Amino acid sequence: MTAAPSATVVAGPASTSMVSIIGSSRARACYDAAKARQPDHAALQACNRALDGEALTPAEQAATFVNRGIIHMQMRALAPAIADFDAAIAVRPGTAEAWVNKGIALIRSGDDAAGASLLTRGLELGPENPAAAHYSRAYAYEGMGRLREAYEDYGRAAALAPDWPEPGEQLRRFKVVRVRTAGA
Repeated sequence: MTAAPSATVVAGPASTSMVSIIGSSRARACYDAAKARQPDHAALQACNRALDGEALTPAEQAATFVNRGIIHMQMRALAPAIADFDAAIAVRPGTAEAWVNKGIALIRSGDDAAGASLLTRGLELGPENPAAAHYSRAYAYEGMGRLREAYEDYGRAAALAPDWPEPGEQLRRFKVVRVRTAGA
């Protein structure tokens, strides 16, 4: 089995990024459940069975924690979602989607500053869906009153995902004004 894929979530802050799993294992069922965005207890059970009963590589284990965290987040259970993202980071610190999704979860819980910081770390690690990470960080920056950075990140998201309408819609809310400094 190759490295397990994971997902990312967007809504308010962008949606999550799943980590994909190749094959027909329980870990794959967990990924499919996260990707389908129809969270329920059966989806969580698929993830639990994969984590408890399969011989997973560290990459697959981290991906399965991310995917289960996404399912928790889709169910609006932020504390267990954050715990799963932390578990993924503990197993494999370079899992970009764990950092991105934990950042999104923190933003959803009202901690824009911590969320933005984690999204920056996730972006440094190269997530599969950088547009969602930039969009989410823009949302956090806007909540913190850092409008220039928000505008820039919405712009990056729009450039990275030109077929995704939300970043462009957010950009249209901004009015760019040039400020003249004294003596200029």
